Amino acid sequence: MSTPDVAQAFYEVLRARGVTRIFGNPGSNELTMLKHLPDDIDYVLALQEGAAVAMADGYAQASGSLGVVNLHSSSGTGNAMGNLTNSAAAHAPVLVLAGQQSRRYVPLNAMLTNVDATRLADPLVKFSAEPLRPEDVPAAVSQAALLALSAPTGPTSVSVPLDDWARPADERVAAGLASRSVAAAPVLADAHLDEIAAQLDAASSPVLVLGPGVDTDAGWAATRALSERRGLPVWVAPSPSRAPFATRHPHFRGILPTGLGAVADVLADHDLVVTLGAAVFRYHQFVEGAPLAPGTRLVGVTSDPGEAARAAAGAIFVGDPVDAAARLASRVRQGESPAGAAFAPDAAPPATDGRYSAPAILDAVDRAKPDDAVIVLEWTSADALWARLTFDRAQSYYFPANGGLGWGLPAAIGVQLADPGRPVIALIGDGAMQYTPAALWTAARYGIPVTFVIAQNQEYGALQRFSRIMDVPDGGYLDIDGLDPCAIARGYGIDAHHLDDLDQLEDFVAAASAAPGPRLAVVPQLSQR
Repeated sequence: MSTPDVAQAFYEVLRARGVTRIFGNPGSNELTMLKHLPDDIDYVLALQEGAAVAMADGYAQASGSLGVVNLHSSSGTGNAMGNLTNSAAAHAPVLVLAGQQSRRYVPLNAMLTNVDATRLADPLVKFSAEPLRPEDVPAAVSQAALLALSAPTGPTSVSVPLDDWARPADERVAAGLASRSVAAAPVLADAHLDEIAAQLDAASSPVLVLGPGVDTDAGWAATRALSERRGLPVWVAPSPSRAPFATRHPHFRGILPTGLGAVADVLADHDLVVTLGAAVFRYHQFVEGAPLAPGTRLVGVTSDPGEAARAAAGAIFVGDPVDAAARLASRVRQGESPAGAAFAPDAAPPATDGRYSAPAILDAVDRAKPDDAVIVLEWTSADALWARLTFDRAQSYYFPANGGLGWGLPAAIGVQLADPGRPVIALIGDGAMQYTPAALWTAARYGIPVTFVIAQNQEYGALQRFSRIMDVPDGGYLDIDGLDPCAIARGYGIDAHHLDDLDQLEDFVAAASAAPGPRLAVVPQLSQR
């Protein structure tokens, strides 16, 4: 039996991790990897590296498996860094494979050399490597893949010289890589869990705050059981990238604001705050004040030691928040239903001159969307808007976790590929669309049936809102008029339509389940001025 080459051993490592797709935008350094691409692993081509990362990210989050992205040396990795910030913040298990120049040329700093390749993606990756020898490539990729999938999950990176792939692998090492596994889900000790349960039982007005870390089927079941048994009102932590609780459940109270003092004000009536799967907290808008009001204590569980260590307040335990929720639900005492009304959004403002408010557009989407639809959102004032949508099952909502634009449109493609049984509706602002419009070509080429809704207000609406808060004069530098999203989409091969009213939008969204391929509609939105 012949000794496998590095490429063969590398692809065996990917198979062992369940990889069936690689998302990428290759260059000359990566062609030698593609030369050996096997028939059972698809290469999904993106026209820009940021889009490729977002596709792999969306795929990884929706599937719970490893997302693999192939980038071109340092230039391609640099182009992708904006969306890699979202992947890091979302704990998305993404493996970045970047090409490197020939080993002989690297010391000469030849064109397309990936200089200091292991440092380039810092601090956004958990692990970064460039193997010392060609035969070390499979082991480095195996380590990167296992670390990406280990709690707290997150991106990793490997740089591979272009002349490594055809070299002989270390057969003795390669033979054992496919059978490697790591079990790395931290479990909270019983003593710590008893401490949290005792505090919940003793509290007179406890509240539950949930984050992306519990957005799984098991997490939804466990947090719902905990809320209903103890009688806990439920808030979603600020700046959510996922929807971790049913938005129409009677215990649901909405989303916490993004300002430090504002969060404290909302939670001031509670003597105990219990957080699960949430950073404490992902603030955005600056508001003076303390993290918590006097008399309010906080305890929480997260799988990320970094989140625990940098929390602004509270006693944070490191463990699996889903497991902790399930065990707490069986230990806490029975409580009464929480006081206060269930969340109900305000009525949407009426249309003005044929343009619609963001709440009115969301309400129309919510009325029409299929029950099993997944929403990918990258749009003005997302924190205030997403709770207008009805979510009654896990993994129904995705948003760029670090707020970086250009993620939502390509991420929706990855989400749809990961979960083809559910229709994916991408709600994107006309400004956000311009960051990665070339992702539409990928959707068209591979027939990926995402329904794209572009809300067009001809401005950077979120910045208009912040400019008022910060007393920034209107200088016209936030206006983006003159764009035709439909013409752009048609240029990439997408069926695209301008809609005149919300009835047409409802019809368009309702047809998402039966869409044979990607489709796009533009709806006129009111200015944020």
